[in-house]
Amino acid sequence: MQNYAKSPTRKNRKGEVSMSEAVIPENIDIVEILKVLPHRYPFVMVDRILSLEIGKQIVGLKNVTINEQFFQGHFPGRPVMPGVLILEGLAQVGGIMAYYAHPEAIGQKLLFFAGIDKARFRRPVVPGDQLIFTLELIKQKRSIMIMSAKATVDENVVAEAELMASFT
Repeated sequence: MQNYAKSPTRKNRKGEVSMSEAVIPENIDIVEILKVLPHRYPFVMVDRILSLEIGKQIVGLKNVTINEQFFQGHFPGRPVMPGVLILEGLAQVGGIMAYYAHPEAIGQKLLFFAGIDKARFRRPVVPGDQLIFTLELIKQKRSIMIMSAKATVDENVVAEAELMASFT
């Protein structure tokens, strides 16, 4: 079963209001994620989307396992997920929200990381953790989006930042 949602109203250059319709699958699992994101293994940092409000908020999940390639060298004997990869996971989940808000961009445009502010890491993420990525759209100007991003494990914040992204 499909959910149909409308993205927020936007005015074109003539000042006319338009709505683009996006088809949102009821279950956004890894198969659906790979239809939206251009990333591929081993660089896909999200396993499932738990909830999505187009143009407002998205919540994604990553199961962290010892099989991740980066654990081979970070750090032998004490595996810790690199903070930059937690930020990448946040960015990918934000990208999914952006693509569903602009479905015409799927497969046509790339969404690039444009900036990061206020990044903080609160505690290590280790194999066996389940990362929950929550992003909220703060502001959008033309093709640039600014999102508040937070990663949690067991409801404890492990990382947070403000992310900027832009379609090209």
